[in-house]
Amino acid sequence: MKHIVSFSGGKDSTAMLLMMIEKDMPIDEIIFCDTGMEFSAMHRHINRVEKYIDREITRIKSKKTFEYFMFDHMKKKGKNKGKKGCGWPDSKIRWCTGALKRDISQQYLANKKPYTLYIGFAADEQKRILKKKEKKDIFRRYPLSEWGITERQALQYCYDRGFDWEGLYKLFDRVSCWCCPLQSLRELENLYLYFPDLWERLKEMDKRAFNQFRADYSVEQLEQRFEKKLKNYSVSFFPIKRKEVEKNDNKSGDLELSKS
Repeated sequence: MKHIVSFSGGKDSTAMLLMMIEKDMPIDEIIFCDTGMEFSAMHRHINRVEKYIDREITRIKSKKTFEYFMFDHMKKKGKNKGKKGCGWPDSKIRWCTGALKRDISQQYLANKKPYTLYIGFAADEQKRILKKKEKKDIFRRYPLSEWGITERQALQYCYDRGFDWEGLYKLFDRVSCWCCPLQSLRELENLYLYFPDLWERLKEMDKRAFNQFRADYSVEQLEQRFEKKLKNYSVSFFPIKRKEVEKNDNKSGDLELSKS
């Protein structure tokens, strides 16, 4: 029986992995599924974790990109059968999770059965756990839930050990794909304020998509909303100090963040 850690790089999976190592639990492999749309700060965080634990983290990734599925993939079934491109995902059709995470992970793990997969769902995420169905030769464990560790406690645990994601959790509730339409307006506002290059890329993607970014707003409309609100902001508003964009030498387009 292999023991495999599903590692997203977020606060919960990071806390789970570190706690498992502290408790000397068996770990045969740690896997990170790269969607290609993570913040560059997330990749740097994963590199830091890898160095901290002195263990290799296996990185797996689809051969096809998020933008391929969004614009070029031909739908073979469902109401959009024959239509080119999946468009923006929404709460009902989260093709991105399936195509870029679940399917890739299942393909990679197919020849590793039987195994126990350790998943970082916290104690206050019981609904997510109940949705998971057990499969033959695949066993799932949720250590954080077993130990009564909440999302907030998991984040503080990581902070206490020096992991801060370069300030991402001060701006976003979830730090997975930066382009997710399911983010709150506050998170999208912070994407606009702190990551201008990514925002410009988001606008271009929205122009190409057959469906609008959100049911209530296009990216252009969100920008107009945020610009209007920005006029009333004071410097003290910002949760993290902003540095001038022209001073940022991050080739990925992420605006450098510093703690306030």
